[in-house]
Amino acid sequence: MSTIKHIFNELHYEMMRKVADGGMGMVYEAQQLGAGNFRKVVAVKLIREEYSAIEEFQNNFIGEARLVADLIHTNIVQTYHLGQVGGQYFMVMEFVRGVNLEQFLEQHRRTNKLIPTDLAAFIVSRVARGLAYAHAKCDRENRHLNIVHRDIGPKNVMLAYEGDVKLTDFGIAKALNLMYNEEGKVIAGKDEYLSPEQATYAVTDARADLFPLGIVLTELLLGKNIFRSADRAQSRRNILSLAIPQFSTLRPDIEPRLEAIIQRALQRDREKRYQSAYDMLTDLEMYLYSDRYGPTNEKLGVYLKDIFGVRDPIVPSLSSRPPI
Repeated sequence: MSTIKHIFNELHYEMMRKVADGGMGMVYEAQQLGAGNFRKVVAVKLIREEYSAIEEFQNNFIGEARLVADLIHTNIVQTYHLGQVGGQYFMVMEFVRGVNLEQFLEQHRRTNKLIPTDLAAFIVSRVARGLAYAHAKCDRENRHLNIVHRDIGPKNVMLAYEGDVKLTDFGIAKALNLMYNEEGKVIAGKDEYLSPEQATYAVTDARADLFPLGIVLTELLLGKNIFRSADRAQSRRNILSLAIPQFSTLRPDIEPRLEAIIQRALQRDREKRYQSAYDMLTDLEMYLYSDRYGPTNEKLGVYLKDIFGVRDPIVPSLSSRPPI
């Protein structure tokens, strides 16, 4: 860490702490320094030195940076800069003060609480909103990029304490001329969050992101991923053949309209699934807002701070506010 700190100090980044450590890279909280005592909190994603020397990983890291540079949307973590120092590539990204969805789920498991159905649907609707934007994105020559994220799961959804929901990590996405891709030879994604297309090595399109988004929605509602197994191969088999239950029998307050959304998202035949993230977003918003005052970023933010014990003098705790 001391060597990294020294190198980045010369680039006007003050490394504060490591916030994530994966197999191929690390993410640090840092401060970008500028003239007049300018300071901006950012995240620095650094590819490990041993992978920086492998052309395949270099190309994918560069491809991810080039891809997300123009993905400017409130529900996607923004990327500001791609750099190289000491043979290692790094990305400077928006720092989200909050937790990822996996930590959010784990906090509920620890306290033996269920996530409210409306907040679960709201979180997934915001991810669908980010995906709808990414899936429709074109390059500067107006060519459709055909982006498929391919790694939708709780670790890649950030929840800011202010209530913003942001999709991140396009590291194994595929997109026109930008990303290293060997579909048909390897499986991209985590076994318990695959679409049936991914699990069978098939070529994917944007609909492949909607099946795992349905899995995320059911996990938020039930507190568990019904497809997950200790054996990775069994998780893939579950994706392909496990009987899809009526989720309202597992949690009675799942309303018929929400059940219908889940069932459509989890159609194994992609022709019967939602045909776009925008369609899924529309149904979720109709469920949330057509006959009630549904959840907002602010309501999610208050709830998030409450369950994690984050004290904010501006926002009262959830328990001290009148019911909405």
